[in-house]
Amino acid sequence: MSVRKAAMILYRCCWLAFVALVLVDVFADSLVPFGLVFVPAAAAILIGFLVGRRSREDLAKDRPAVEVGPPVTGRWIALNSPADKVPSHGTHGYGQSYAIDIVAEPEEGSRPPFRRLWPVARPNRDFPAFDAPLVAVADGTVVHVSDGQRDHLSRNSGPALAYLMAVEALVRDMAGARRIVGNHIVLDIGDGAYAAYAHVRRGSLQVKAGDTVREGQVLARCGNSGNSSEPHVHFQLMDHPDLDVARGIPFTWRGIGVPANGSAFTAEGAVSPG
Repeated sequence: MSVRKAAMILYRCCWLAFVALVLVDVFADSLVPFGLVFVPAAAAILIGFLVGRRSREDLAKDRPAVEVGPPVTGRWIALNSPADKVPSHGTHGYGQSYAIDIVAEPEEGSRPPFRRLWPVARPNRDFPAFDAPLVAVADGTVVHVSDGQRDHLSRNSGPALAYLMAVEALVRDMAGARRIVGNHIVLDIGDGAYAAYAHVRRGSLQVKAGDTVREGQVLARCGNSGNSSEPHVHFQLMDHPDLDVARGIPFTWRGIGVPANGSAFTAEGAVSPG
């Protein structure tokens, strides 16, 4: 087992210890001093955070950007882009250093806007990204696929987003990478680079582990599984197929580059049904 893998396991164990000790404090006899429970709980989570953070900061340094095709077709908007900051999602964990999120907007204003209060949540069919085809960014081999997690309602309102950030994300992080990325696909595209697609729609997989794919081939459909605020594509390149130990690799999309936050781009090209 690698040091990074062990550190991630320790990180999650410390989170579980923190939750367990806080529950003890809440439900234990009132004669138990608060500090006897909370202090070791806080120490456990601090140690886990520091160890986990250190393991995540080991980037695939000095590696040039890998040029691949875009993972979608049509008009999309970039969010959480590595063109604006690295790590793009605020963490190096799960190989996300150079990850990008994109949302479909076929026409300006066709994507439901964020609401302060109401509606609290929307069905996935309201978002043009939902069920959009995800295509192979290069010729490669399917290393791993994961399916079965539900496509939950959107979290694109004030109350729903607060719930996502304060409660749901914490629980998912304790459960591990699978619950963060939801249904996903990992491709081996050669030269030590792996492409990952997250938040895939349940039941939409058109490939399985071991399959050989061609660039432009449809792999699955965009969904809203995992730690996701709305149907969107989370894409990243990394140096290992295991999200717990992977380090991010910079990418550039052929003909597009790396779109900045809020910028619209159109991905063109033939799509093969496979």
